[in-house]
Amino acid sequence: MLEGLISPSARVLDLGCGNGRFLLPLSRKYESLGTDVSLTAVKRAQTYISKNNIDDEKKVELLVSSITCLPFSDDSFDAVICFGVLQHLLETERKEAISEIKRVMRSGAVLVIEVFGTEDMRYGGDAIEKDTFRRKSGIIYHYFTQDEIRSLLHGFDIVEIKDQISEKKFHGTIHRRHHIKVIARI
Repeated sequence: MLEGLISPSARVLDLGCGNGRFLLPLSRKYESLGTDVSLTAVKRAQTYISKNNIDDEKKVELLVSSITCLPFSDDSFDAVICFGVLQHLLETERKEAISEIKRVMRSGAVLVIEVFGTEDMRYGGDAIEKDTFRRKSGIIYHYFTQDEIRSLLHGFDIVEIKDQISEKKFHGTIHRRHHIKVIARI
């Protein structure tokens, strides 16, 4: 995911690392740090990484943190990945998160994000903002367009932005999944 974009000595931040699914392969190549707002997720990631990390020399740091208030110094990371997190924030929180991400990125650093797109089968629920819904679980889901992402990432150089559309069959009916993946530099 970051091959050819950053050096092997890079410091990488995985925002919303969840159970460590992306953090583990990153930790095998880079100095890696993962954060998640959920203590349970961070504990799961610690367990997953300790069971599967074959390179004891690469240290992985994990901590509980909100994406809107990162506990890192300015210019701390060469790359930031953020998969499936921004879509769970309200508009003001999304802007705060991007501001924080930009703050902790070094000059020339790479940002890779993936979010839900507006053509996704899950689009809908109780509307609370434009393209933003609260589900019965209370979880917020926002669905992006490419234009919105470009606006949100004002000040970044967009290297690549693409729609990823696939079809999934649920209970005999085909449904559309829509993600938008972005690679950008600061």
